[in-house]
Amino acid sequence: QVQLVESGGGLVQAGGSLRLSCAASGSIFNIVPIAWRLGWFRQAPGKQRELVATITFSGDTNYADSVKGRFTISRDNAKNTVYLQMNSLKPEDTAVYYCNAEGVTTYQNYWGQGTQVTVSS
Repeated sequence: QVQLVESGGGLVQAGGSLRLSCAASGSIFNIVPIAWRLGWFRQAPGKQRELVATITFSGDTNYADSVKGRFTISRDNAKNTVYLQMNSLKPEDTAVYYCNAEGVTTYQNYWGQGTQVTVSS
């Protein structure tokens, strides 16, 4: 099992910034953290969940085109924590943001409970 606990969501005005954090734990994760890709997805009302950004243990990143240049994903392997720094936020970034852990070879998926991000215009 992998447990993911998110924090850092909230309400911000357009153009502002927020930083999300997600702490990963669990026996499977702790034994082989290198085996897990961590990432952030989001789901706006009435829309499908979509990829925001992912990062591997070695630091390789992948971003959705809509957030490139504004969002930065990072990972502290010593703390088993992944971060999402969100700058220049737009109202269309409003969504519930979910932390995700995916096995790089097993493709097992685990999800956090989600944290609300609301950007006002």
